[in-house]
Order: sequence, then structure tokens, then C-alpha cells
Amino acid sequence: MNLIHPTAIIDAAARLDPSVEVGPYSIIGANVVIGARTVIGPHVVIDGHTTIGEDNRFFQFSSIGAQPQDKKWAGEPTRLEIGHRNTVREFCTFNTGTAQDKGVTRLGDDNWMSAYVHLAHDCQVGSNTIFSNNAQLAGHVEVGDWAILSGFAGVHQFCKIGAHAFVGMYTSLTQDVPPFVLVNGNPASARGVNIEGIRRRGFSRAQIDAIRAAYKTIYRSNLTLEEAKLELLEADADAEGAAQVRAMRDFLGVASRGIVR
Repeated sequence: MNLIHPTAIIDAAARLDPSVEVGPYSIIGANVVIGARTVIGPHVVIDGHTTIGEDNRFFQFSSIGAQPQDKKWAGEPTRLEIGHRNTVREFCTFNTGTAQDKGVTRLGDDNWMSAYVHLAHDCQVGSNTIFSNNAQLAGHVEVGDWAILSGFAGVHQFCKIGAHAFVGMYTSLTQDVPPFVLVNGNPASARGVNIEGIRRRGFSRAQIDAIRAAYKTIYRSNLTLEEAKLELLEADADAEGAAQVRAMRDFLGVASRGIVR
């Protein structure tokens, strides 16, 4: 109990691992579950049906698990699920889901969420992502593993951002971003492959070349998306790069708002 500051208010029904640390003036609601070694800083509010894994750190003034900012929400017991080893900086707002979608907002593992990041209802964020200051997701957005959102990037509801994609500063995103693609601008447009990001993550030369070739098929060949999918299906990609080409092709099949061109 010496890890919990005496000014913190924790509902008796909340379930906190004994190793959880809670700072001054933080408030934790009845339906909250927090895993081992997670640190809750001062002035943090965690509410709703919220489950938080192990080894996370929440900095001051964040609002986690509040009801969705959606007029259709009618008090349903929707949820927020946060994985392990995430860093959540100051003034972040993560909302629970809605009954009109999955009913749950999810954040995976090992994510870095900078100050003022907003995850709206029903967002599904993978693992190892980086959200810079003031990156904002509207409802129902999906973000793949290792994606990066730069400062003040804003994402329209129902958009999808593929794994290893990069969204530039002040980008207004209203369409989907395929894996490995770098987008920037207002409105957003594709600027190439996120070469620096995939190099840092240890992608081989063959994999990078396959990604570049797939990008050219999608963006530089004057093909429709359906034609590009067929071209990628028939592409004789090096075995080392086949998985990356397949990921880009499969994304085209699930893109719901059209892709950034």
C-alpha cells in the first residue's frame, strides 16, 4: 500500500496488482483492472471498463477509459483494453468503445504515446507504434504495428493505417494508408516508401526492393486498384520479400475509404 499516495482515490472494487504505483490525486474507478508494475502518475483519471496490462507508465493529467464521445452511446458497458509496456505521456485521452462497433478500444504493446494523443471510441492500435504530440484518431480507426504518426496528424473516422507506415506532421488523413507507405500533406498524398523506418527495423535489401517495386505498381503504373492487386498477385517477388508484397496486396482488399494516392 505504500506505493499508493494517500491523496489518490481508488474504488474498492478496482483490481490493482500489489506492485502498481499510484501518484497524488489520481482517481481509479470500480471497473478498472491494472497489471503488475504499472505506474500511474499524479492527477490521472482511469475510469470505465478498462483493463491495463503490465509495466505501463501513465504521466500526469491523462484521462483513460472515459465514455465515448459519441451521441449514440447509451450507457452500454463498452471497454478499453491496453497491453503491456506502453508509455502514455501528459494529457492523453483514450475512450471506451461503442455498441455500434467492436465495443472495445484497443492499444497493444510497447507503444509510445506522446502528449495530447487522442484515441477515440473503437480505435484498434497495434504494437510498437509511435504517436507524436497531438496526433489524433477519430472513431473506428485501425493502426498497424510499427506505424508512426507525427505531430498534429489528424485521422478521419474509419481510416486504416498499415504496418510500418509513416504519417507526416500536420497531415490531414481522410483515406487509408497501405503498409510501408509514407504520406504527408493536407490533404494527404503518398510521398514514397518509409525507407528509413524499415531500414532501422532490420529489413533486408531484398525486402526493401520488393516493397519499392510493389509501391511503384500501386502508385506509378497508372493501374486501378483492382489491376494493381492482380499485378501484385502475379509478381515474382523474391522469397525474402514475398510477405511484404502480400501485406500490401492484402491491404488493398480491405481498404474501406480508398487509399491515399
